[in-house]
Amino acid sequence: MKKIVVALGGNALGNNPKEQLEQVKHAAKAIVDLVSEGNEVIIAHGNGPQVGMINSAFAESHLVDVNNPEMPFPESGAMSQGYIGYHLQNAITTELKNKKLTKNVATIITQVVVDKEDQAFKNPTKPIGNFVNLETAKTLEKEKQYIMVEDANRGYRRVVPSPKPKGIVEIDIIKTLVEANHLVITVGGGGIPVIQEDNKYIGVPAVIDKDFASAKLADLLDSDMLIILTAVSKVKLNFGKPYEKDLSTLTISEIDDHIANNEFSPGSMLPKIEACRTFVKGNKKRVALIAALEEAKEALLGKTGTRITGDNK
Repeated sequence: MKKIVVALGGNALGNNPKEQLEQVKHAAKAIVDLVSEGNEVIIAHGNGPQVGMINSAFAESHLVDVNNPEMPFPESGAMSQGYIGYHLQNAITTELKNKKLTKNVATIITQVVVDKEDQAFKNPTKPIGNFVNLETAKTLEKEKQYIMVEDANRGYRRVVPSPKPKGIVEIDIIKTLVEANHLVITVGGGGIPVIQEDNKYIGVPAVIDKDFASAKLADLLDSDMLIILTAVSKVKLNFGKPYEKDLSTLTISEIDDHIANNEFSPGSMLPKIEACRTFVKGNKKRVALIAALEEAKEALLGKTGTRITGDNK
């Protein structure tokens, strides 16, 4: 039996609640396939479309009527964790029962500790919310002190910091549930970013990359594997070019060489690769996998996906 943290992409869950209800069925099948092989599975997930939808809805409602409250970003993240977890719990429970497997499924609203001195706070880069025109962007910068940037020639969006995770507040609860053989959904959307001050945890408007949060979770649980499920079957070099190449295996030194050559896109594959490197580095027993959602079981069996290990030295 292996202890496996599985990270699902937020985009794999759909762009609205109706879509998500259908999409989670595919995610549930992939997860239960791993459980049916006798593995201990812990689930992490993204929340990009979902948290943006929640935050934007409250912001637009406030524009219509100032008596309607705006929703702070940490609270928007908590809401997204709850409703994604609700959909995943039901879909996974149904799939478990279909396969006559007995397991309880629970979602933990998770806070992830970040360092207030993290350099990311000086250089916000993570776009959130809707596109707006230049005039609205200037108003938001003046009235709300948002940092607005042009994004993909489609307008202006707010950007927030993306600090690295340092710890998970609820890790002991997660460990207890995992040890009791329950299936846990946690660090949704990378977790709610919080800074610790004395005895308090204070939410901050930021986005923790869910792959880095998943790697931190896998490390703290001393997991055997980290599986990042995405839209491609394998990591590729020269992605999208006529001479692109599939990679079945990667080591730390190979990853370092490829990153130095700018082989991986900062907005998509690079954080996945870096998270996997963080998880396996310095521990020969650990393995990370990057694979397509629908091929999770086959990737675990070594039939597809990209397998990432430490250097054999």
